[in-house]
Order: sequence, then structure tokens, then C-alpha cells
Amino acid sequence: MSRNKALVIYLSGTLGQVLMISIIVFILRNLGIVVDYTTPIGMVAIGIGGVSSALWGAIITVKYKKYSIKKILKDFFYYKAKISSYLFVLMFLVLDFCYIAFNGELVLSAWYIPVILFFKAIIFGGIEEVGWRYFFQPILQERHNYITSTIITFCAWGIWHFSYFYIEGTLPQVQTFGFLLGLLTNCFILSALFIKTNSLWICVMTHSLINVFSQLATGGNLYVSYICKIIIIVIAVVFSIREQSKKGTDVSVL
Repeated sequence: MSRNKALVIYLSGTLGQVLMISIIVFILRNLGIVVDYTTPIGMVAIGIGGVSSALWGAIITVKYKKYSIKKILKDFFYYKAKISSYLFVLMFLVLDFCYIAFNGELVLSAWYIPVILFFKAIIFGGIEEVGWRYFFQPILQERHNYITSTIITFCAWGIWHFSYFYIEGTLPQVQTFGFLLGLLTNCFILSALFIKTNSLWICVMTHSLINVFSQLATGGNLYVSYICKIIIIVIAVVFSIREQSKKGTDVSVL
């Protein structure tokens, strides 16, 4: 399978599946049927739409990279990585959420809530990394530079998210600017982590932790948040280009 064909099939499958479910949900809601987390049909729709990036990522990875499903599953749960990799994750998380220290807080009703949210986030979030970071962006980077590949991934991931939010019924609650800025930042965080570690698990874990902290965080200084996100993007770009230079890959940025 050629590179372009693999990318086209992945995007067509991933976006096509989530958009098709969105259309079905739209029709059902206009017929007066409740489709959200409170109904069985809603859970089915959310599940089918939410699994699309991971499903097509796995399918095309098997076809294009010749990986086995066993290898994909092993990489998904393979937590053994250098301490420096986990410290890199910690650095990004601290920068991403340090704004909470300025008149904000993490709301915890019980100590075990973050644990439950983390495992939930792996299923409803972390699993997406099988498609976007494990397959899609690395294949883009075979042809395009790092920044271009990250921006393309951001655009496709954004379309996917807004479709998914419509399916689960939370689209009206989304603050578009803040969400897109956060998504762009996450694209740079996760792509930089994958370039450094070549670890699917590191991306799955980080994606899940970002989701958890986002759900628990309240308040904080938005200006600090914006500044830190810019710093994160700069760090991710500089670090990724250096890592690619060490590996002898294309390091052009424009």
C-alpha cells in the first residue's frame, strides 16, 4: 500500500465513520429520539464514533506498516520507558496546567476520582492515539516537515472532535477558541513525545492525564494559560527538530 493511499483511507475511514454517525444522530434527534450518555442508543453511537480513529489507525497500520494486532496492543500497554521520557511528560503537564496555581484549584470529591477518570480517559481519549500519533502523523512526516504535519493533524483531529462532541451532545458547551488552542497545544505535546520516545503508551497516558486534569481543573489565570501554551509549542518544535536531526530525518520547518 502506498503512503498516499494509506493516508487517504485512514482519513476517509476515521472522519467518514464519525461524520456518518453524526448524521444518523442528527436524524434521530429530529425524530424526537434522545441520543446521549443517558440512553442505550446514545452510548452505542458514542462508542462507534469514538472508536473510529483507533479502529482505522489499527487497520491501516497493519496494512501499511505490516504490524500485527498483537504488536499494536503490546505498544499500547508497554509502560517501560526511560525516566527522562516520563520527566518530559511531567514538564509538559506542569506547563499546561500551572495556570491553576493562580486563583484556581483541582476539584476532588474523593481521592479515587482521578484514578477512575484516568482509566475512563484511556477508553474515551487515550485510545485515539493509535490513529493520530501512532499512524497518521508519523506517516505524514515521511513526506512533510514536523510543523506542517502537526498542523494537518490538528485540522483533521479538530474536525473529528467537533463531530464527536455533536454525537455525545456536548457541542453547545464547547468554548471554541479555548478548545482549539488547547487541541493545538496537545498536538504539539503528543507529537513531540512520540518523536522522543517512539512510545504509543506515553502518548496514551499523557492524553489521558490531560483529559483528567482538564475535567478536575477550575478557575485559574487565562493569560498565564495562553503564555504557557505558547511556550509549550516552542519547546515542542525546537525539541522535535533536534530529535529528528539526531535521527537523520528531514528537519526543515517550513
